Amino acid sequence: MSARNLTQILTQTVDKLSEPQSLKGLFHQHQDGKPLPSGKALEEIVDLSRAILFPGYYGKSLIHLNTIKYRIGVNMDKLNKLLVEQILAGLCFDVKSDEDSCSPDDQERAEAMTQDLLKAFPDIRARLATDVQAAYNGDPAATSYAEIISCYPVIKALTNYRIAHELHKIGVPLIPRMITEMAHSETGIDIHPGAEIGRYFTIDHGTGVVIGATCVIGDNVKLYQGVTLGAKSFPLDGQGNPIKGIPRHPVLEDNVVVYANATILGRIRIGEGCIVGANVWVTEDMEPNTRKYKKN
Repeated sequence: MSARNLTQILTQTVDKLSEPQSLKGLFHQHQDGKPLPSGKALEEIVDLSRAILFPGYYGKSLIHLNTIKYRIGVNMDKLNKLLVEQILAGLCFDVKSDEDSCSPDDQERAEAMTQDLLKAFPDIRARLATDVQAAYNGDPAATSYAEIISCYPVIKALTNYRIAHELHKIGVPLIPRMITEMAHSETGIDIHPGAEIGRYFTIDHGTGVVIGATCVIGDNVKLYQGVTLGAKSFPLDGQGNPIKGIPRHPVLEDNVVVYANATILGRIRIGEGCIVGANVWVTEDMEPNTRKYKKN
């Protein structure tokens, strides 16, 4: 191919890729100094959060009780600055339009939202402690809490989820979903930040688990790999568009166990103490303390 032909092909391709019609819904025009949230910065936020919540397991490993307050303090200061910056970037980006949505009050909003999240860290750690215990108690192969925290993908996924859920509750846009999708890529566990998950929750093995946005999960619930807590086909409005914001995912009450590759769909209730067997398809309520298995 001649250089002239190559130049012509590149020029035509660039022209087509720059046409406004082809960019509809796929292009965001930035204003100076107001970029999208940074994936790299969010990775650092997750790393710092894990180091704060599980000191000695993440971040600097050379840490002991004499220096832990200093280490956590340094990490919290870094985390505060990064969060304000990234939350502000999220507030300045409106995914519903092609225009910048920043307002003069957003800097103060970002700082207030960051403070709300940081104040929640003690409770996030307390909840994660119950998740570690549930993973340890539920796996005979586990030798220690240290092994659970260091090696089990569920703890990484739940750390991201519990941080993202707090951000979701206080109204931070975009960033909660980015944080849970980071864990999805890392662990294969897909938890929407809008889901509500109680204490002592665990997922054995983890790969392929999907937990939808409006799921409600009680205490002492255990899932195995490949479980889907999803939605059935959703209703459409008069123009044929999906109706957003309605509860469409399952409710799992306390002490439920769902085995590998089970699929539970729709706004149904799985009663307390139920057991859902492997490879089962569930689309109707289950009464408390009942079991559903796939028959041979």
